[in-house]
Amino acid sequence: MRLEPITWERLADTLAAHVDGLGPGDGGPWLKIGVDGAPASRPAEPAGLLAEALRLRGRAVMTVGTDGFLRPASLRYEYGKQDPDAYYSGWFDTGALWREVFGPLEPGGSGRVLPDLWDPVTDRATRTPYATLPPGGVLVLHGPFLLGHWFPFDLTVHLRLSPGALARRTEEPWTLPAFERYEAEVTPSDTADVVVRADDPRHPAWTGLPRPR
Repeated sequence: MRLEPITWERLADTLAAHVDGLGPGDGGPWLKIGVDGAPASRPAEPAGLLAEALRLRGRAVMTVGTDGFLRPASLRYEYGKQDPDAYYSGWFDTGALWREVFGPLEPGGSGRVLPDLWDPVTDRATRTPYATLPPGGVLVLHGPFLLGHWFPFDLTVHLRLSPGALARRTEEPWTLPAFERYEAEVTPSDTADVVVRADDPRHPAWTGLPRPR
């Protein structure tokens, strides 16, 4: 894999220009972008930069984090609070993401997206109101384990950390086997359209834009 140095700001601007040039596809009048990465890679930050770069181009944008779609604690902790397999396949409510985020953005959909569903601190529904993303708008979804679910993304960006960097920067080491499993089962560096090496957050490097399909 050949990587070229880039800044986060230039990455956001380049991706925004690419996304802005994409026409409506089979997924309807909305574009969906996935920024995939372990919490240690801080995917919310490049997702936010990308959203702002798109807004500067006049695009309506909705940013959604998977941490707002956690399952209730009774389900997350069914096998204990530090079970890596449960973290990998049972913590995030992918069904709710399909229903509340992707479903409304399907062809003929309403565009009414639920920005978040569950507050892990209070372990209660957030009661956040629905927000409407107008046709031509862009969804930017960020979080871990985004690839491999058949989510209908128009562009995917994977923030890659080497095993050493992931271990150093992960605040909850018990989750590391989940990311090993993700690498083995999904191979995100091969699956994503764009890969960004984020071992040193001050000096990212990337693979460049995807080739036309």
